[in-house]
Amino acid sequence: MGTVHVVSIDPTSDRPVYQQVADVLRRRILDGVVVGGDRLPSETELMQEFQVSRTTARLTYSVLRSEGLIDAQRGRGNFVRDRRDAQRIASDRYRQAVERLRHDGDPQTAFTRDQGIDWSAYRLDKEFHVVPATADVATLLDLDAGTDVLARHFVFYAADQPQQMSVSYLPADLVKGTPVEDPANEPWPGGTMAQLATLGVEVTRIEESVRARMPTPDERRTLQIAQGVPVLTVTRRMLDHDRPVEAAVDIVMPADRFVLDYSLDLS
Repeated sequence: MGTVHVVSIDPTSDRPVYQQVADVLRRRILDGVVVGGDRLPSETELMQEFQVSRTTARLTYSVLRSEGLIDAQRGRGNFVRDRRDAQRIASDRYRQAVERLRHDGDPQTAFTRDQGIDWSAYRLDKEFHVVPATADVATLLDLDAGTDVLARHFVFYAADQPQQMSVSYLPADLVKGTPVEDPANEPWPGGTMAQLATLGVEVTRIEESVRARMPTPDERRTLQIAQGVPVLTVTRRMLDHDRPVEAAVDIVMPADRFVLDYSLDLS
């Protein structure tokens, strides 16, 4: 076995030793000294390098896993997570999707455009139910609480990888008896705005509110989110002039995969 280079830890620091070791390893990851897919030292190797206990080594890797920087693979060790390039989501994505469908017959949706994939690489898991509107959904759709709405649960895939999920609500009386209420018609070329256009509804404004939080267990499992990675949640409302016609509560996406770009024209 070769000589082990010992990294000194400051015994007078107020920071726990495992946090100091995590600081060193985190910097190696962020500086690119180790990259996605690289195996990190075993617990025993970490103990030798930093002259720490096994408990400290385990706590160190627990910290890095909670930050979403590494993955533990049973029987193999700890590996640096692949920090894939984030998809940029522009504020004009809805308008561009509609214009392309209108002028070119292009079936792309805002999601496929964001992902940079063609229609063949796009698929949805979907589940539809008519349910009474909750107070929040009713407010967004300008309905009385308890009014029937069509709840559409979607998981969006790009090249068979789950990327985002959403629950979208439409007034039940707007879509009843139309192809829009049939999940067999999903994914719909052009997306929700193209669907609404078949009902004589023109979406003239879209409002979005963005928040961040930690994922639920179901979101983590469905979207294959690493431990420690938060999600972005987008509450969306589509309006035909002053009439709300659709509300998404919420669109959920892993925060390490997406960048939301918004521009404000002040001229």
